[in-house]
This record gives sequence, structure tokens and C-alpha cells, in this order.
Amino acid sequence: MAVCFSSPVKLKSIDHFILLFNPKPKNNTNKPIFKCNASVTTTATEPHPLFTSVKTFAPATVANLGPGFDFLGCAVDGLGDYVSLRIDPSVHPGEISISEISGHSKLSKNPLWNCAGIAAIATMKMLNIRSVGLSLSLEKGLPLGSGLGSSAASAAAAAVAVNEMFGSKLNSEELVLAGLESEAKVSGYHADNIAPAIMGGFILVRSYDPLELMRLSFPQNKELFFVLASPEFEAPTKKMRAALPAEVMMPHHVWNCSQAGALVASVLQGDLAGLGKALSSDKIVEPKRAPLIPGMEAVKKAAIKAGAFGCTISGAGPTAVAVVEDEEMGKAIGERMVEAFWKDGNLKAVAVVKRLDRIGARLVGSIPR
Repeated sequence: MAVCFSSPVKLKSIDHFILLFNPKPKNNTNKPIFKCNASVTTTATEPHPLFTSVKTFAPATVANLGPGFDFLGCAVDGLGDYVSLRIDPSVHPGEISISEISGHSKLSKNPLWNCAGIAAIATMKMLNIRSVGLSLSLEKGLPLGSGLGSSAASAAAAAVAVNEMFGSKLNSEELVLAGLESEAKVSGYHADNIAPAIMGGFILVRSYDPLELMRLSFPQNKELFFVLASPEFEAPTKKMRAALPAEVMMPHHVWNCSQAGALVASVLQGDLAGLGKALSSDKIVEPKRAPLIPGMEAVKKAAIKAGAFGCTISGAGPTAVAVVEDEEMGKAIGERMVEAFWKDGNLKAVAVVKRLDRIGARLVGSIPR
């Protein structure tokens, strides 16, 4: 059973209510606000490994998408993490070790304290793996604290690697549950990064109790590009969540709900103008986080002025994400966003233009037994 903390709603009057975005028990006697009762399936018999080694990739993700705080996210192609997994006789059966991490020196090789390790262990437990030991190496393609789902990409790649090694016995929602065990220890129990990292495309988290995920199919005949402008500035998720408002006025709640609904409709219709307009319209989270990222407000204005359909903070930030339909135009918009980060925030930044990733985490290499 996974434990999570919800955003409880406590009505005070017709036009005002309290939202506790980051509840913390004051002492050990306090009970969690609620528990996620999603059951974890364990295979009855241990599957045999089909490969001696596998390599997987999991994409970057953009969470929240403006008004969709903690329940909307999408995957971005061309950026992400790789995990290589092999059967290792030197590792105790039923256990996993992390042999190598490249791309980031701060991460622990202890699998109990590493996103990839936690997700891999959770997946092994679901599969009832007891007869072989596994060794994992992680190649980080995403920086920490970037707002691009770095921890989720590591967890997704690891969960999918273990599952592929043993014949893909688990479905995508079960893999998301494994990834959520990792996310809960790093940045909180929210699936708007890990779900699209595993499943690809746009994902709506309909419920956490039990976990229910909905795919939002963006039309295949439509193009969608994201301009991602990332400054040299770290925005730890825990710090950015601490900045969230404790109280939300009812009009802002109604507004954000309507914008989230408009965003979902725009995704399904392939309406980029509508998607961008809704993505830019958050009145609850972005107004509190943007001032903590130097230059963010100017970057958003620069992107829209240059022709983007919309712009907001990617996840907890500091990356800014803009929506466009043309790659070349996206490059020009990215230049304006980088200039704004430097001019108004005194931050160096880089911008890339990437398509929507419709696939999610996947196998990219294997060696059969």
C-alpha cells in the first residue's frame, strides 16, 4: 500500500475555502490526511529472465501544464534518462545494486536512496523476483531540479527495465505505482511526471485513491512542439511546493478548474491556440512560483509576444515551457526566452525545441539469454 497526502478541501463560506497543498503531520500521533489504497499486484510465480541485459529510455516530462497542478502532465521527446540492467551473479538473489551513475555526481549509489533503485526494487517485489540479482547503471540526461521530471525519468526507465527483463508481466499502471514509490520519497506522491514518463503523451490523473489514469490522445495528424528554456538556476521541488498558497479564493478555484477543462478539450481537439491559452492561465500556483525564478515573468511575456500560443513554468521550474506548432518558429521564440532570462533575471539559459513524446519509457537494447 502506498501512502500519500492529498489536498483536502475545507469549505468555510460560499466564496472561500482552504487548500492545504503541503500538509505535514505535527507529530507521530497525527494521522495522514488519507492513504492511497491502490493495491500492488504481485505475480504468483516468479518469471524467468528473458535477457542477460536490457537498456531502456524514459523521456522528460512537463507536469502541471499551468492549471493542472498534480493531475496533468505530458512527455517530451528527445530528452531523458537511460538505464542499463543486467543479471549479476555477484549480487545477492532478489536484490539490486547500482554499479554506475553518469551525468550527475551527486546521486547516491545506494539503491534505497536513488530514484532508479527504489523503482527497480518496487518492480522486483511486484514480480516476486528472488532467484537472481541485478546490477543497474544510470545515465542521467536530465539535470536535477530542472522542472523536467528528472527523478521520474530515472524511476520510469528503471521500472520498465526490470519489467522488460522478465517478459513485461506488469501493465503500465502497475509500473506507475512502482515509480510512485520513488517519487514519494523524493518530491511527493504525485503522478503527473511518472505517469507520462512511463505511458507517453498527455496523461490526466483522475484519482489517487485508487490510482486512475486517463490517456488524452492528441491527434496523430497534428504537430506539437515545446520550447524549453532552462536557466542555470536550481528550483528544488520541495522548496517550490512550500511556496504554494495555504488559502485559495473560490473564484480562483473555479477559474483554474475551467482552464484545466479547456486544456483537456484542446488536447483532444488538437487545438494549439486553445491549449496555449489555457496553459498560460493558472491563477493559483504560477503566481506564487514565478517570482522565485528570476526573470520568469519576463520570459513568459517574451515567448507570447514572439508568437508562442502560451507559456508557463514546467513542473516546479525553473524551466519555462512554451507551446508552438512550428519547429523553426520555436527556435526563434527560444532565443527570445533566453534573452529575457539574461536581461531580466541575470541568468544564463539554453533553449531547445522538442516534440510531444507519444510512446513513453521503452526498451532500446537487449541481449537475449
